[in-house]
Amino acid sequence: MMPLNYYLILSAVVFAIGVIGVLIRRNLIVVLMSIELMLNAVNLTFIALAQTLGVAGQIFVFFVMAVAAAEAAVGLAIILAIYRHRRTLNIEHINVLKG
Repeated sequence: MMPLNYYLILSAVVFAIGVIGVLIRRNLIVVLMSIELMLNAVNLTFIALAQTLGVAGQIFVFFVMAVAAAEAAVGLAIILAIYRHRRTLNIEHINVLKG
């Protein structure tokens, strides 16, 4: 059995990659994928802690998975609507509030 520290370090690295993807990339699809990476890192942390401490963490994983699925569905629908209206997915060229 691997120590808990290895899982937590892996989770921190995956979360950091997701944060860097959100902050640096300008494509909405890549930003959405980076958010999914961050949610998966949180799931990995919950599973590792649940394996070590008890079953309560696995319940939170189902909630995070439900939020991730809803975020993916709603996020992709919004991205498709923005692309149809603006013909770009570059965040710098999208200003939805100015009509």
